[in-house]
Amino acid sequence: MRGALEVGLAFLRLGCVSFGGPVAHLGYLRTEFVERRKWLDDAHYGDLVALCQFLPGPGSSQVVFAVGMQRAGLPGALAASLGFTLPSALLMIAFAYGVAEASDLGQAGWLHGLKLAAVAVVAQAVSAMGRKLCPDRARVTLAALAAAVLLTVPGALVQLGVIALGGLAGYVLYGGAIPESEREEAGARGHGPALSVLGIFFLLLVGLPILAAAFGSRELLIADSFYRASSLVFGGGHVVLPLLRAEFVPRGFLTDDQFLAGYGAAQAIPGPLFSFAGYLGTTMATGAHAWLTGLLALLSIFLPSWLLVGGALPFWHRLRSRAWAQAVLFGANAAVVGVLSAALYTPIFTEGVRGPRDLAAALVAFVLLEHWRAPPWLIVALTAAAGQWLL
Repeated sequence: MRGALEVGLAFLRLGCVSFGGPVAHLGYLRTEFVERRKWLDDAHYGDLVALCQFLPGPGSSQVVFAVGMQRAGLPGALAASLGFTLPSALLMIAFAYGVAEASDLGQAGWLHGLKLAAVAVVAQAVSAMGRKLCPDRARVTLAALAAAVLLTVPGALVQLGVIALGGLAGYVLYGGAIPESEREEAGARGHGPALSVLGIFFLLLVGLPILAAAFGSRELLIADSFYRASSLVFGGGHVVLPLLRAEFVPRGFLTDDQFLAGYGAAQAIPGPLFSFAGYLGTTMATGAHAWLTGLLALLSIFLPSWLLVGGALPFWHRLRSRAWAQAVLFGANAAVVGVLSAALYTPIFTEGVRGPRDLAAALVAFVLLEHWRAPPWLIVALTAAAGQWLL
C-alpha cells in the first residue's frame, strides 16, 4: 500500500496544477514521471499514450490510470485516478452548490496565462518525445506526415487512422530489423482476468440501459447516460460534452444556462475535463445530499476507462515484447508525436497565443522549462500572474 500511497500523492499534486486540457496533461505527466521520477522511459510512455489513443474515453485520464498500474498495480491505478481527479471534482461539485460564481471566464487574465503555460508544457513534451521517439529520418517523416494530415483534416477518428497507418508503416520499415525479445513485461497477467474485466465493461454497456428502462430510476438513467457517453466517444472531454447536453437538457434535468455555466468553469480548473460530470450530477439533484449524485456521475463517466485500460494492458504487455509489435510501435509512436505536434498548434497555440506579447511569454516559459528545469507548477503560477497584463 505504500506504493499506492506514493502514487496517489504524486498524482494529487499534479491534479492541483495540471491546467490546459488533455494534451497539456500528457506533457505534465511526461515531465513528472519520465523525466523527474523516472518511473518509465519515453518509449514505454509513448506506448501507453498510443494504447489510450485507441480506446474511447478521456485519453489523459486513461494514461494516468495506466501509469499508476505500471507503478503499483490496481491499487496504484485507482490511487492515481483518485488523486488526479479529486481537486477538479471537488471544485466542480462546489461550483454546483453555488460556492463559485458563474462569470465570463473567457476574459479572465489568469485563465489566459494558464493557456500560455499549456503552450510551453506541450511544446517541451513534443520536443523531448520527438528527440527520443523519432531518431531517424523515416520516423521524423512519419511524425511530420501525421501532423500534416491532422492539421488539414482534424478529428478524433482521423487521429486513430494516422496512428494505425503509422503502425503499419513501422511494420513495413522495421519489421525485419528488430530481434525477438524474450523479455516479459513486469506486471503482465494472464488473459483470464483481463477478459473478465472487458466482459464487465460490455455487460454494463448493454445492461445499464435495460435496467434504466425497466425500473425507470432517475439514478440509473444518469449512470447509463454518463457510462454510455464515455464508452462510445473518442477524443476526450470536448467531444463528449455535446452528447451530455443532448442527454440531459432536452429532458429538463438542467437548463442550457446551467450547462454552459458549468462548462465555462470547467475550462478554468486543473485536472480532467470529465470532472464536469460532478457538476452536472450535483446540479441535476436537489437538497443537501446532491453531491452523492455528483459522485455517481463521476464514477459512471470514469469507470469505462478504468475497465478498458485494465483489461487491455495485459494484452498490450505481451504484444509489445514481440519483434513485429515493436516495429509497429516504432511507427505508432512516431505518429503519436505528430498527433501531439498538431494539437500543439490547434487548439493549444491558436487558443492561447493572441499576439507578440503572448508568444514572448510562451517562449520564456518554454526556456524556463526546457533549459532551466523549472517545475511546471512554477510556470503555471508565473503565467497565471502575468495573464492580466498580457490581455
